[in-house]
Amino acid sequence: MDKNWIMEKIKNQDLDIYSTNRPPNMPFWNEIVCGDTADLIKSIPSDSVDLIITSPPYFQQREYDNGGIGNEKKLGDYIFALIKIFRECVRIIKPTGSIVFNIGDKYEDASLLLMPYRFAIAATEQCEVTLVNNITWIKSNPTPRQFKRRLVSSTEPFFHFVKSQNYKYFLDKFLKSVNQLKVNENGAGRNIGKKYFSLIEQSGLTQEQKEKAKSALENVIREVHSGEIQGFRMKIRGIHSEPFGGQEGGRKIQLDKNGFTIIRIYGNPLKKDVINAPVESLKNCPHPAIYPVKIVEEFLKLLTQKGDIVLDPFIGSGSTAVVASQNERVYIGFDISMEYCLYAQKRLGIVQHKLFI
Repeated sequence: MDKNWIMEKIKNQDLDIYSTNRPPNMPFWNEIVCGDTADLIKSIPSDSVDLIITSPPYFQQREYDNGGIGNEKKLGDYIFALIKIFRECVRIIKPTGSIVFNIGDKYEDASLLLMPYRFAIAATEQCEVTLVNNITWIKSNPTPRQFKRRLVSSTEPFFHFVKSQNYKYFLDKFLKSVNQLKVNENGAGRNIGKKYFSLIEQSGLTQEQKEKAKSALENVIREVHSGEIQGFRMKIRGIHSEPFGGQEGGRKIQLDKNGFTIIRIYGNPLKKDVINAPVESLKNCPHPAIYPVKIVEEFLKLLTQKGDIVLDPFIGSGSTAVVASQNERVYIGFDISMEYCLYAQKRLGIVQHKLFI
């Protein structure tokens, strides 16, 4: 496939959000550009990008023909180079924008360096940003190694930074499909709450308290069957452990006064700082470390809207551009490796124009 033909197709795509909303001084619109990020990123205007999501080259993991971050001899030099890029990221994101960095760790002399956390601390101390979350990527298929004196590493952090408290945040979109599946699996059966009637009778509550507990239990069961709530839990004094703390009217107070308390569950699953996703591999891909498109997609849903601008300053195999394009976001990608850029452009062209299955 002719790479020039693919690139021309990408640039000429007819999408309204790309043609009507482009700022007059915004370069690299829907482009993957080969070059040094430290230079290219200076061309982007301040306060112009909605999301930066990237995974910079890991410390001393591989060498590029043209140099680049990751080839430093000392740990401190690596952190310094990352912070130099990070400062530019802070400059170019909008006050409503976010920065998400994924950095891998490394062992040196049999000791874990805690590289990601050294970077995160340096970023918060030197760059006037807030670290909102450390989202943990749990790899369901980590590299199958058999170490004798340590466990296999199967997690990596994604740090979410902002430079103001006005950042976009769409919590209901995050892991929506996964959480919805869990909610649907928790359907109410005919025997819901049955065990609590038995526990009430076994408890040391007074007869009056038992009657009140049974009445409250019948009411909450009706709420479940009518669809008002997703489910519930009941705590009975002397049967279940008591909660810590509590104010007047809280669960602990209710246990003390009534001998029981009911916790209603409204079907809104907790949004946890964890993403489960397998390590991905792509046929004939020259890049050795591909982060999953699922992770990029979840961050795009959480932190951006359609038409927003997404930059990956270390685009690698092109995952960020692929996901941005599929979700109607504008993409910008940089990489110092011509081989990676050509692969990412070809991959993007195939996805956008459905050239191959």
